[in-house]
Amino acid sequence: MKNKNVAILLTFFLGYIGIHKFYLGNNFAGVLYLLFSWTFIPALLSIFDFIGLLLMSDQTFNAQYNLGGTSFNPAYLPPKTESMKTLSELKKLYDQGIITAEEYEEKRRKFLDSI
Repeated sequence: MKNKNVAILLTFFLGYIGIHKFYLGNNFAGVLYLLFSWTFIPALLSIFDFIGLLLMSDQTFNAQYNLGGTSFNPAYLPPKTESMKTLSELKKLYDQGIITAEEYEEKRRKFLDSI
């Protein structure tokens, strides 16, 4: 599991040679940073990478860099039957005209985001 603080430190101290790109799994970009490190362009780009990582939320970082690996834990997801039941009840309310399309979409999105 990749750690956001480690990525930030690697970007700050070794970003000019692309070590943070290797750490985050973007090996192609890491090789490009390494090959062009003599031009100081990667040093400039690593400043932007550093700021981007600093401003990135932990949730966004985990979604971008940790979900694809073995660190994915399905225990955080609610049981499938409960989720489907909630969504189908919401759809029934929409089909019966009790809630509008905007309300339906807002409630559906809010529920899906909470999962």
